[in-house]
Amino acid sequence: TDSMRLLAQAAQRLEARGHRIRYHISSGNAGFVLDQLDKGLIDLGLVYTEVDPRKYESIPLPLKDRMGVLMRQDDPLASKEFLTPQDLWKRRLILSHQQGTEQQVSGWLKRNVTRLQVVATYNLVFNASLLVDEGFGIAICLDNLIHTEGSNLCFRPLEPPFELTAHLVWKKYPVFSKATEKFLEELQAMLGTG
Repeated sequence: TDSMRLLAQAAQRLEARGHRIRYHISSGNAGFVLDQLDKGLIDLGLVYTEVDPRKYESIPLPLKDRMGVLMRQDDPLASKEFLTPQDLWKRRLILSHQQGTEQQVSGWLKRNVTRLQVVATYNLVFNASLLVDEGFGIAICLDNLIHTEGSNLCFRPLEPPFELTAHLVWKKYPVFSKATEKFLEELQAMLGTG
């Protein structure tokens, strides 16, 4: 997402000052990220849900990520500039399996998820995009995760706007490597939260 650009900018700033750090990036939903943190397999995670402040420290990132619908260009909804809850009530939906997402989507749609036609869930939007491309349904997802230019797919934002805030999270009382400490210090300095 665009929030990831902030992490890339922090890494680039450290690199420009001579810090040679190797980054290992894994992708997954919030459940995966928090599980990896709990097991000590990763130092930092990026999630779109609130986390338990008794277990984790977190920094909200200042960018808002916009939700919308990924669909085929030949879908009747593709002619619209944006989509409303009523546009989606009777559609075959593919939703993120991210912790808390069903409740957020249900709230925005003003419909209980049991009254919707949820035909699939995903933890990586690329997999959902393949289902969409085959005409299986339309996916509610974050913008800018799937490159649609030159493809059979398009993205339409939701109205009223549905935006999410990413949080950088780590375990409370961490024992960080020097590289992780430097990275977190750089990011906090960029965000003015240090």
